[in-house]
Amino acid sequence: MSNSIEVKNPATGELIKEVGVQTAEEIHHAIEKGHMEFKRWSKVNAHERSKLLKAWSHKIQENKEEIAKVMTMENGKPLSESLGEVNYATSYIDWYAEEAIRIYGRTVPAATESKRIVVTRQPIGLVAAITPWNFPAAMMTRKAAPALAAGCTFIVKAAEDTPLTTMTLIELAHDAGIPKDAIQYVNGKGSEVGPLFTNSPLIRKITFTGSTPVGKSLIKGSADTVKHVTMELGGHAPLIIAEDADLVLAVSQTIISKYRNAGQTCVCVNRILVHESLVDAFAEKFTKAVAKLKVGNGLDETTDIGPIINEKGFDKIVAQINDALEKGAEVLIGNKYQVDRDKGYFFIHPTVLKNVDASMDIMQEETFGPVAPITTFKTIEEAIEIANNTPYGLAAYFFTENYKTGMYLHDHLDFGIIGWNDGAPSAAHAPFGGMKESGLGREGGIEGIEPYLETKYLSVGNLVN
Repeated sequence: MSNSIEVKNPATGELIKEVGVQTAEEIHHAIEKGHMEFKRWSKVNAHERSKLLKAWSHKIQENKEEIAKVMTMENGKPLSESLGEVNYATSYIDWYAEEAIRIYGRTVPAATESKRIVVTRQPIGLVAAITPWNFPAAMMTRKAAPALAAGCTFIVKAAEDTPLTTMTLIELAHDAGIPKDAIQYVNGKGSEVGPLFTNSPLIRKITFTGSTPVGKSLIKGSADTVKHVTMELGGHAPLIIAEDADLVLAVSQTIISKYRNAGQTCVCVNRILVHESLVDAFAEKFTKAVAKLKVGNGLDETTDIGPIINEKGFDKIVAQINDALEKGAEVLIGNKYQVDRDKGYFFIHPTVLKNVDASMDIMQEETFGPVAPITTFKTIEEAIEIANNTPYGLAAYFFTENYKTGMYLHDHLDFGIIGWNDGAPSAAHAPFGGMKESGLGREGGIEGIEPYLETKYLSVGNLVN
């Protein structure tokens, strides 16, 4: 492993900080400490764990301005979005602080008078997490909070591009009184740390947010030790605008979904499917709204669209745009760049493409950038077929004022998260996760603590004298 990671500001290319990288031996030692701490932390009563989680949330809120600034500097997203993410991150801690005291068992009627059956829940063990760069606060707390609430210990490998936010939050957890070995971080390359996590018999669960190919590799690596896994993987979200949609609402919500974090989110709209009778009107209104978005450094409070995280991400987005144009797509706005490869910053102005079809890469692959491709459909059945024609099934959106159309779309779209007239459906109290190759398990809601618990039952016999 290399000795350090250079954390740079993607808006300027400037070095923010060099972060030390743990050796394999140090990571093994951290795993051992987490495993040993589990024996103690799992016995801490649920009310005390709840109290400590609430204290952690309070510490984060006390320092949210500083955390948001760090996040914007290493991630690039506008400062207002970073502040929003800090609140989103603490909402998971707050939710699971309450769920900690609601881990219930039950009794089951036995088949004979002489027996009684009791079902109990217990924490699964040491949990290892690998988190993404695009939401360095919320994606960590969405995993750590239910793990700690359940009585598990937790170790996370932060994203290489954005480790500082995660590190800060975990240090605040320690300040709040959560034992240092109960929640830890390590830094390093995913390709090197991942196998250390999957191969360790001391780790009983892997939770990952990131690309589908990496998720598949972690699932395979976890098989030898039969680890539990939760995988929140790639997406390719469709947004359907039905014939009776409210276009003003559809435009405003599509902007929110598509261009948040410069389009670099797993639930961003990737494909806009508009009824053929509305496509010209929608495209005109949407393009006018996009024209108002300002590109720049996220620390500038007027910025709406920050930089692309790195050169690799930039090149992928540009390749998708060029492929679409070569195959007949039309640029309505955007396709402009501010780039300095030597300094290391990459900006793409928000782009809208019309006359897009299924032959284009952008309709088949997740973009992870501020590009909105528009295509058309004739019937709702055709829209559903286009939307479902992907191996992914994370998020989908639709706009209609007809409840029958809405329920029909809900019933037939193969996606784990669906927004009806809503471009921002994510919430700590709702189960987040995908279908098909978009993942395994759910995070958030009452479902989100289940993957951190084992179920056992006790059959008591000879109760009748």
